[in-house]
Amino acid sequence: METEKGQIRVDTENLMPIIKKWLYSDRDIFLREIVSNAVDAVSKMKKLYSLGAIDTTDDYRVDVRLDKKNKTITVSDNGIGMTREEVDQYINQVAFSGAVEFVNKYCDKEENDGIIGHFGLGFYSAFMVSECVEIETLSYQEGAQPVHWKSTGGSDYELGTGTRASRGTDVILHIEPDSEDMLDEAEKILAKYCAFLPVPIYFDDGCEECEGHADEDKQINDIHPLWTKAPSECTESEYRAFYHTVFADLNEPLFWIHLNVDYPFNLKGILYFPKIRRDMGVIAGEIKLYNNQVFVADNIKEVIPEYLLLLKGVIDCPDLPLNVSRSFLQNDNFVKKVAAHITKKVADKLMSLFNTAREEYQKYWNDIAPFVKYGAMKDPSFYEKVSPCLMLQTIKDHYLSIDEYLELNKEKYPDTIYYVNDRVQQAQYIEMFNEKDIPAVYLETVIDSAFLQMIEEKRPGVKFARVDAALVDGIKGEGGVVYPQSELSQAEELFRNAAEDRELEVKFESLEDKSVPAMLLTDEMTRRLQDFAKMYGSEAQPWMTAMPVKQTLVVNTASKLVYRLFGLIEKAEDASLYAEQIYHIALLLRGSMTPAQTKRFVQITSELLEK
Repeated sequence: METEKGQIRVDTENLMPIIKKWLYSDRDIFLREIVSNAVDAVSKMKKLYSLGAIDTTDDYRVDVRLDKKNKTITVSDNGIGMTREEVDQYINQVAFSGAVEFVNKYCDKEENDGIIGHFGLGFYSAFMVSECVEIETLSYQEGAQPVHWKSTGGSDYELGTGTRASRGTDVILHIEPDSEDMLDEAEKILAKYCAFLPVPIYFDDGCEECEGHADEDKQINDIHPLWTKAPSECTESEYRAFYHTVFADLNEPLFWIHLNVDYPFNLKGILYFPKIRRDMGVIAGEIKLYNNQVFVADNIKEVIPEYLLLLKGVIDCPDLPLNVSRSFLQNDNFVKKVAAHITKKVADKLMSLFNTAREEYQKYWNDIAPFVKYGAMKDPSFYEKVSPCLMLQTIKDHYLSIDEYLELNKEKYPDTIYYVNDRVQQAQYIEMFNEKDIPAVYLETVIDSAFLQMIEEKRPGVKFARVDAALVDGIKGEGGVVYPQSELSQAEELFRNAAEDRELEVKFESLEDKSVPAMLLTDEMTRRLQDFAKMYGSEAQPWMTAMPVKQTLVVNTASKLVYRLFGLIEKAEDASLYAEQIYHIALLLRGSMTPAQTKRFVQITSELLEK
C-alpha cells in the first residue's frame, strides 16, 4: 500500500455544536468577545492612522444597542471594517485570527499593545446565545463595497452585498428564546468585562418610552484606568477612589502596591491590602485579571498564589498565554515567572515598610498578619523574603520582630517565646507576666497554632510556650511554708480527688503572688495535639485524640488559704472542701470552669462561709 499524505478535514456540522456548548465556561462571555473584537477593529484603525496609512481623525467608539422588542443585541464600531474576502477569510474559516495577520503586517511586535485579539474563535461565542447572527461591514479601503453575512449556527451561511454606509462593522445577535435573560443582563455583563477597555463604549438600552430616558449615549467604561498610568502620576485620593469603585468596599485600604513592569514581561496592576478581619473564615479577597484591559477572570490561582488572593486588586498582563476563551492559561513556566514576580513585589513592599516606616507598619500589622502568616506558611520563598518583618504583639502592646523578641529575652528565657491565645481565659497569667515584666505575645487567630509550629520547624531550637504551660522564673517566690512530706502526700491525694483526675501532677511551690492559692499548668505539646485533633475532627489520627492532656496543679505554699488546708489535714471532710475550693479557684483563674464545676464552686463557697 502506498503512503499517502493529506490534511484532516473538519466537519463544521459537528464542530459548531461543540463551540456553542463547550468552548466557553460562561454564557455571558459572548458579549465580551464581540465587544473586544469591535475594540480590536478600532485599535487597528488607530494604528493605521499613526502610521500615516489613512488621514481620518474620527471620534472612535463602540456602541452596544438593545432591541428588546425584536430580541437583538447589536455591537457597532467605526473601526477598520472588512471586505468580502476578509469576511470569507476571518469569519468562514473557523479559528483563523485576523488580529495575528494584522500585527504581522503592520505592527512592530514591541509596540502592538493596542491589538487585543489573538483568538479567531471569539466571534463564534455569539452562537452560545443566538439563533442567528448577522454582520454588516464596510472596509476602510477606498472603493470597498458593503458586505452582509448571516448564519444560523450551522455550516451554512449567506454572504452578499450589505447596507452599511460608513466604515466599520455591525454584529447583530438575534437572541434565542432560552437566552432572553441576556437582554436584561447586557449592561451588567458590559460592566463586568468591558469596564476598562481602551476605546469608549456606549450603551443604549433601547428604552425610548422610559421616563427621563434622554441619554442614549451612556459611556460605560474608563479608557484610562489607574493601573495604566505611571505611579508618579497617581495621587493617594485616586488610589482610594479606584479601590472603592472597583471593589464596592466602604472600608479604606491600608496601603497598596502599584505594579509597572516592562521587562522581562509586560505587567501592570495595583494590589491593595484591605483591612482583614481576625476570623480567617470570613476573609475574601479579589484579584481581577485583565488582558489588555479586557477582564478575563477573578482569582486565577496560576497567576496569583493562593495566599495573595486575600488581597484585592487588578493585574493586567498582555503577555499571558491565554487559550481561545481568554479564561485559562497555557504556559506554566511563563505563568510561574509572573506569579514569582508578583510575590517578590509584595514581599519587597512589606520589607520596605518594616525598614523605613516601622511605626506605620506596626499600625497595619494586626490587620495584615493573617495574610502575611498564611503566605509564609504556604510559600517557603515568601517566608525567606518576609521572615525579618514577621511581628509579634506583646501583652504590653509593643511590637517586636521574632529576632527582637529572642534577643530581648536571651539571658533569662533563651529561645523561648511565651504566648497568649485567649486573653480572657488567661487573664490571670497575663497579669502575672505583666507584673514581673516577662514578655509574652498575643497569638490569637485561627492560623496562629499552625504558624508557631512552622516557626519552630524553620528555626530549630526556638520553642513557643503558652503562658499557662510552665512555671516561669520570676513568678516563683520565696518564703513559702515547708510542710512535712506526709502532709504533702495527703494533700496531693485530696487535690486529685477534687479534680477527679488520678493522673493530675501536683507540685508545691512558693509563688510571688500570695493571693493566688494555686495555678493550673497545661503541657504544651499534649495540648497542641488535642487542639489539632479538634481542628481536624474525624480526619485526626486516633493517637492524637487518645493522648490525654497532661496537667499540673501548682499549689502556692505562700498562700493563707493553702495554710488553712494543711491546718485541717487531719479532718478529712473539711480538708476536702478546701482542696476542692483551691482547685476550682485555679480553674476559675484559667477561665475553664464547666457549668457543673461552677455550680459546685458556689456550693462549696456557701459551706465554707457557713463554717
